This record gives sequence, C-alpha cells and structure tokens, in this order.
Amino acid sequence: MEYIDLRSDTVTKPSPEMRKAMAEAEVGDDVWGDDPTVNLLQEKVAEMCHKEAALFVPSGTMANTVSILAQTGRGDEILVEKESHTFNYECGAPAQLGGVQIHPIPGVNGILEPEDVQENIRDKNDVHVPNTALIILENTHNRGGGKIYPLEKLKAIRKTAIEHKIPMHMDGARLWNAVVATGHPIHEYAAQFDSLMFCLSKGLGAPIGSIVIGSKDFIHRAHGYRKMLGGGMRQVGILAAAGLYALEHNIDRLAEDHANAKILATAAAEVPGFVIDPKAVDTNIVLFNTRVSGKTAAQVCAELEPHGVLVIPFGKYLVRAITHLNVSGEQTKKAAQIIRTTFA
Repeated sequence: MEYIDLRSDTVTKPSPEMRKAMAEAEVGDDVWGDDPTVNLLQEKVAEMCHKEAALFVPSGTMANTVSILAQTGRGDEILVEKESHTFNYECGAPAQLGGVQIHPIPGVNGILEPEDVQENIRDKNDVHVPNTALIILENTHNRGGGKIYPLEKLKAIRKTAIEHKIPMHMDGARLWNAVVATGHPIHEYAAQFDSLMFCLSKGLGAPIGSIVIGSKDFIHRAHGYRKMLGGGMRQVGILAAAGLYALEHNIDRLAEDHANAKILATAAAEVPGFVIDPKAVDTNIVLFNTRVSGKTAAQVCAELEPHGVLVIPFGKYLVRAITHLNVSGEQTKKAAQIIRTTFA
C-alpha cells in the first residue's frame, strides 16, 4: 500500500534535482573550515537574516543546545513556553550538558504574552534564585498547532528582554512557514533575537541539517560546543548542497502546504466529535481533538492506517497531521475524504 504520510514534515525525501546538487557539490574538510559548499550556505543564511555569521549543524536539537550552552552558565535559568520543543523533546539537554534550569511558562497555543515573560524574570539581586540568562521562543510552534508568533508580540518581548539585559533565542525550526504565511522577511524576525535557528530538514525538504545564526562571537562559541557534542563534520558539503537547493527552490512552495493543511482541517471539523477550527490553522500543522467522539488519538490513528493515511497521536485525545512537499494537493484531498468516510 502506498501511504499518504502526514506524520511529520521530516519524512520528506530529496528530489532528483536535490540529489543531483548533492552529488555534484564541491567539498572539503569542514572541521578545518575548508568545505566551500558549507561556507557558502553559512554565508548565504547569515546574509538573509542580516546577521554576522551562521553555523551548519546536524539537527535542530543540536542547534538549540549549542545556542543555549553558548549563552548561559551553570546554575542559570532559561525561560520557555511550557509546550515548547526545548522543554518537551530535547532530552533535558540544558540540564544534562550545561547545568541550566528550564523554567516553563504556560502560554496559549504556544504563544506567550509580554507580561508572562516579564513576570517570570528573576530578581538579579535575590541570592536565593537562579539567574534568568536566556529567553527562548518557538516560531512556528509545534505543539501549538503551527501557530505563528505575531511580530509585534515578539517586538514587545524583545523590549522587555533588552530592559533586563537578557538575550533571546528563537527556535525557528519551522520559521520559513511563518515567513511565507505572513510575508514578513526572515530578517525582520531575526532582528528580534540575539540568536536563532531554523531546520532545513522539515518543510524545506533537505535530508538533514539545521542552521544556527547570530553574531561572530556567539557563533564562535556555538562552534566549540558543536565540536564538543560530536558535530564536527568533514566533507559535509554534500549535505550543505541540499540545504542550498532547499533555500533556492522550496521556500515559496510552503504556501501549498498551508493550503493543504486547511483542507485536512476542514475534513476533520466535519467529523462528529472531532474538534478543530480550520480558520485557526496558520501553517502546515493540523491538530484536532478527539475526546468528544469517545475515541483516543491512538485509536483514530490506528483506524486511519489501514486506509493508507498516517498521522500520529500528540496526546491522549490529540491527533497531529503535517502537510509537506511529498504530499500533493490530490493526495491531501484523498486523505481528507478518507478521514470523513472512516469516521462518518
């Protein structure tokens, strides 16, 4: 059976054109700084974000981890939204590797208000509490259903951070989805942060890789932590070439994924007992609640699989589907119809 795989936008496979770019990539030893394709990718991304430098790393988790380690010290605290990827899916890396405490703050669909941040910044004069050393915001927000952080809200939080002299980092794993959906160029988002990262291996369709961006001093420190974590790679231009191809060819088409997500959300909303507002779907992530139907998310996923649709449970009563470049409009419509008929 040929499945319509909506489990994640990480399941994409390189196109023949991307594979050709990878096969033809000029390479060198990146640990020595000699890989021209990696250097080109890093320079291109830094320029796009209007930042001084960038660093190619194997994964989004490593990107966030080296960014945290480069801006904090042992016993420090970082502020994150409670449903953030950093808090839920990165294996406690800040604590394990940096002795850094995570302070999770409940938001709404992953979005924090400026006052939420303000109220949770520690008093630097109080010897009883850890130092608030970093603020991390996720855009778009995975567990928030692909929600986009409003730019004006980011600016307001940035103002608070500057007042307290606290750096900000963006977990922008799916930042390009926000860029395409809003029309705000990436450098406008980047301007609100001291450091940021985005993944090449999600909606952009590369097989591996993320990029960390910031000042030269920050990237120098992050580079050291990349090496410490085993991320010193050699002739990695083969992978950087996929990232360059993705940036050149796969950004604008993200709008197709957003449109397809609306189709899936509309179908789920038509099923009795499934709860979702299609108008609230910002990008390519669809989350619907199954509690009213009496079915658990795991049951819903199990019932869809024999019909050729793969989605995942994202909680006891929450199902997640993500659209991406390897699921066409026609496949999306087929998946939507399967959802309707399976649970009619």
